[in-house]
Amino acid sequence: MTIYSKQRTIGKPVSCSGVGVHSGQKVNLTLKPAPINHGIKFSRVDLPNKPIIPALFRMVVDTSLATVIGKDGFIVSTIEHLMSCFSGFSIDNILVEVDAYEVPIMDGSGALFSELIEKSGVVEQEGLKYFIAMTKPIEIEANEKFVGIYPYSTYKITCTIEYDHPLIKTQTYSIDMFDGSFEKEISKARTFGFFHEVEYLKKYGFAKGGSLDNVIVIGKDCVLNEKGLRYKDEFVRHKILDCIGDFSLLGMPLLGHVIAKKSGHAFNHKLIEEIFSKKDSWKTMSIEEYMKL
Repeated sequence: MTIYSKQRTIGKPVSCSGVGVHSGQKVNLTLKPAPINHGIKFSRVDLPNKPIIPALFRMVVDTSLATVIGKDGFIVSTIEHLMSCFSGFSIDNILVEVDAYEVPIMDGSGALFSELIEKSGVVEQEGLKYFIAMTKPIEIEANEKFVGIYPYSTYKITCTIEYDHPLIKTQTYSIDMFDGSFEKEISKARTFGFFHEVEYLKKYGFAKGGSLDNVIVIGKDCVLNEKGLRYKDEFVRHKILDCIGDFSLLGMPLLGHVIAKKSGHAFNHKLIEEIFSKKDSWKTMSIEEYMKL
């Protein structure tokens, strides 16, 4: 198990192109190395002065269909899959350049973003990495949704979903973010939607870029995608991908166990707000400091 003590960035610029799942717009994305203590930031290179926005929870302006960050009148939408991959590769410092307001959906998972990061290589930097280490539990619950975070020696996420559909029903999955399984077990899990929901979104001007190439579409009793599922429980694995992306907006990696049941972007962000309102429930420290406790 590897818990990196130093900050990390990528080795060289890498790029890809795709479409925004909601906008349908073509977008070019470039990942660039960044110096220590830079954090993860997005730049809208299609706008005057190429404005930059940090990927932090306080910048979140919408969570209805995706995680959207905004500042001074401009936004970057659907950042959760890319952010999840940064967390999965323990990347602290990077600049993301996009020439449209929505991050490309690619194949609906984090797989192609993971390939980009691998192509660039990950570089250890001189600055110490600091963690948010939980010391007390924090829980929120409403309308059958639940999410909590508890003291734990590494960063673990356990997610449960429940759908009244024969292909999903109840699914639970756990991952330890420091055991190296993110890329194999989580990053390839695609976003999903029910056929009637996808049709509804398209009717009202959303999901313009959505297709069977980037969304698992669920019919009455089967998956409509020709090649089927990548994992028998791909649905809950994708929810974990989203969850990882949401909690990466804390701005520092976590040491704690997140347990989510029937949660989503909005409810995950409520827990983040709760974390920052209860500062006696966690401490900021390096891994060396944590190991001495």
